[in-house]
Amino acid sequence: MNSEQAGANRVAGRGRLSPSKTVRFTFDGQAYTGLEGDTLASALIANGVHLIGRSFKYHRPRGFLSAGPEEPNALVGVRRDDARRQPNVRATVQEVFDGMSAESQNRWPSLAFDAGAINDGLSRFFPAGFYYKTFMWPKPAWERVYEPVIRNAAGLGDAPDEADPDVYANQFAHVDVLVAGAGVAGLTAALAAAETGATVMVADEHALMGGRLLSETGITLDGETGGDWAAATLARLASMDNVTLLPRTTAWGYYHQNMVTLLERVTEHLSQPVADTPRERLWQVRAGRTIIATGAIERHMVFPDNDRPAIMLASAAQRFLNEYGVAVGTNVAIYTAHDSAYAVARDLASAGANVVAVIDSRAQRSEAAQQAEAAGIRVIANGSITETKGRLRVRTATVQHGNSGRSETLEVDALLMSSGWTPSVHLYSQSRGKVVWQAERQRFIPGDNVQDCVSVGACAGTDDLSEMVEQAADAGHTAGKGITGSDGEKPTIHVGGSPAWTGGQIGASNGAQAGYTGKAFVDFQNDVTTKDIRLAVKEGFHSIEHVKRYTTNGMATDQGKTSNMHGLAIAAETLGKPVPEVGLTTFRAPYTPVTFGSIVNHNRGELFDVTRTTAMHTVAVEQGAVFEDVGQWKRAWYFPRGGENMAAAVNRECRTVRTSVGLFDASTLGKIEVKGTDATRFMNLMYSNAWDKLGVGRTRYGIMLREDGFVYDDGVVGRMGENHFHVTTTTGGAASVMNHMEDYAQTEFPEWNVWLTSISEQWAVMAVAGPKARDILEPLVEGIDLSNEAMPHMSVREGRIAGIPTRLFRVSFSGELGYEVNVPADQGPALMRLLAERVLAADGCLYGTEAMHVLRAEKGFIIVGQDTDGTLTPADAGVGWAVSKKKADFVGKRGLKRPDLVTPGRKALVGLKTKDPNVVIEEGAQLVFETEQEVPYTMVGHVTSSYWSENCGRSIAIATLTGGMEHAGGTVWASKVDGDELSFIEAEVCSPIFFDPDNERTNG
Repeated sequence: MNSEQAGANRVAGRGRLSPSKTVRFTFDGQAYTGLEGDTLASALIANGVHLIGRSFKYHRPRGFLSAGPEEPNALVGVRRDDARRQPNVRATVQEVFDGMSAESQNRWPSLAFDAGAINDGLSRFFPAGFYYKTFMWPKPAWERVYEPVIRNAAGLGDAPDEADPDVYANQFAHVDVLVAGAGVAGLTAALAAAETGATVMVADEHALMGGRLLSETGITLDGETGGDWAAATLARLASMDNVTLLPRTTAWGYYHQNMVTLLERVTEHLSQPVADTPRERLWQVRAGRTIIATGAIERHMVFPDNDRPAIMLASAAQRFLNEYGVAVGTNVAIYTAHDSAYAVARDLASAGANVVAVIDSRAQRSEAAQQAEAAGIRVIANGSITETKGRLRVRTATVQHGNSGRSETLEVDALLMSSGWTPSVHLYSQSRGKVVWQAERQRFIPGDNVQDCVSVGACAGTDDLSEMVEQAADAGHTAGKGITGSDGEKPTIHVGGSPAWTGGQIGASNGAQAGYTGKAFVDFQNDVTTKDIRLAVKEGFHSIEHVKRYTTNGMATDQGKTSNMHGLAIAAETLGKPVPEVGLTTFRAPYTPVTFGSIVNHNRGELFDVTRTTAMHTVAVEQGAVFEDVGQWKRAWYFPRGGENMAAAVNRECRTVRTSVGLFDASTLGKIEVKGTDATRFMNLMYSNAWDKLGVGRTRYGIMLREDGFVYDDGVVGRMGENHFHVTTTTGGAASVMNHMEDYAQTEFPEWNVWLTSISEQWAVMAVAGPKARDILEPLVEGIDLSNEAMPHMSVREGRIAGIPTRLFRVSFSGELGYEVNVPADQGPALMRLLAERVLAADGCLYGTEAMHVLRAEKGFIIVGQDTDGTLTPADAGVGWAVSKKKADFVGKRGLKRPDLVTPGRKALVGLKTKDPNVVIEEGAQLVFETEQEVPYTMVGHVTSSYWSENCGRSIAIATLTGGMEHAGGTVWASKVDGDELSFIEAEVCSPIFFDPDNERTNG
């Protein structure tokens, strides 16, 4: 082997990196040189560094296990500058760049000498599940002693406490075909789909697309090496306008309706990113069809002390050599149960490494083993490794020859292993597909597809390369043709030199079989051994999900990509059951860890909880409004004058609305347009009221129920045309009601001709209420007769106001003569200023949400979500009259018939008048019938709304009360808590309508 500038372990003529493009970086303060395109792992190995970190529980020295995203050991902290650092970065994925600073984690005082390694010697005191048994008593000690110590000792890095200076992007895309994975199967499928004219997106987590083609040797595609064929195919795809290639992009989540989330690392490999370029981009892709080509993951061998630095997967060594030009060692042994390791042995030997031996656990020499022997590579059949030594790097491996009792010790500086390959079914499983067990190959493969997807290649259990490319070409062509209708040109790829691999095992190897009490690691990151899994079974955990949680096998950041199948097999063997009967753990998103920044995106700082303002917000500011936060809305709370406090301002506003006129911004109400020949039919379904006989130009108060019969939302609905309704909802219910209605329209009755459009943002709404309301509006209105006869209460008309198109509703939430003026939102501020001028000239006022609440409470009008709590029926809420007794069906009808919803004595809304009219009960106060009770008190209801009413000259309240109006005229007591003191306020049960019970003012 020849030394290169960027590390003594560079192999001349190997790899795809240019030796002329060097980068400088540091690891634990030591400066190193790498090549542009190196991962941190390949650059460190090139410089002879194999010790990368310490294990989670025992603090054992650990090196690189893999060369990709399945890496459990090599988690490091990466710093670009003082403001940019990230913990728990996989060194096998992170590319090096000039100026990068990386640090090992979970060690003190240094990586080479870690005081925490004492845990390794005390490991007999830390068996599986020890924390469940040991740290429970005394109870206060968990929070004060145990938890802080355990968290400080845990093997994950420290989260940054600095503000993140980077920006993140979020992008939505719709494509005909999404291909997850750009190995041979993914590239073939993408090419086949693209040739039909379909729009194609290809995502692959590596910087260089091509997958195993970049590292495997001896195969050809159309007469080219795998790497050259991949480069040519990628160039062809890149030249096509209908193809998007996304390297450094992980498909990490598969959701309903074929939506796949991708994380693109945009600048993580750059030393000087362009300002304002996003660090990462989150793609949310809706695909016509998803082709899953995520390949397979190599498994390690489970044998004693299999975790020392420089013990790694055989495929990792092959990738380091053939993609990065780095040799993992000079004296290398390979322990395998699968033929794929022999190709690695040949590659290493051809690069000048001394392949000490290939130890094959199988007694029968395969064809691959025979070919290796013919090439001069020593093969030990029916062999097993029973011990390794080396403190900070493996130095020896003890090999046992079959059952002969003969053993020998091999001097090595790297030990490779392969027990076979596990199809990467994670994305398929996330799509809600069910995997099936393939007994002859001891693996799970995809079953039937639930969504519009197809798995191809190694992730589908296809091993033969010729079959793989044919399968992928068929899948891509079928997907593209099914969408575009075009045949295109399905690629035909001729494969040469494809190996016929055999072998593979799951579970413990010889030497770590039942009864072994040493450490043979199954899960490297969480320090889970064969002994731990067997102990879990012995202690009664027979489901693999329970074994997983008891031992933490597969619960680390790698999600058990290399450990799950081994853990499952060991548990099954211990139980004496077949693997499928033990079960399978659940594959959940994200496939690999995703940064909070990419998910939160722009929603931080001032944008964390976005502030929404109505179109007339600036007018309210001009009028001196004090604002309150209502969800995300800034709403005018009250309008103080001349040093008034809140109480004085609200009292004045309430008096003014009743005696003159008030102007209120009601734009936050949800608004939905319902159109179509089945619009009336749909409204009858969604609301408890009947809508057939509602005339055009009339409005009706509507109650919407959940399926269980409880009140969900309410609002006024106007009929604008025979097949056209203008629906209003509560402010808080705008989005949920729209979603509720769309759910029924799209999934339950998709054949109905009904279309729903959210128009909440389209219309600005101004409520004009009070005896002078008609006088304010009449001179401005064109094409609408505002007289009682022409436009009675609960009417809607279309015309113009001050020259602006309007939908004018005559409705009232105050109990006064009232109108709601709807105009296009961009015209709202101008009209609001005009109306404010006229209202103030008439001795009226602008009023805010607090006065609105008082006015409606005086009339006994409910607010869904305040006076209802999800457990009240329409009858409980005093609006039972809004439930049709004639309609055949509506959402919630069956729920209303449940026995417990028609039982006498349910809680219902009532009014309360305090014995002392000047005392205002607190909202939320609990009600009791008797104050002389033993604790706990028997509570019979609670206060939902409570105010001082200037118009009534006393306090008023609305409450839920067991038995409701059965107690009219009776007494209840409302709790009052002052510090630790509990007292009660006496109140009389009355009608919740406190003002103008005959509605004479509304109809004025």
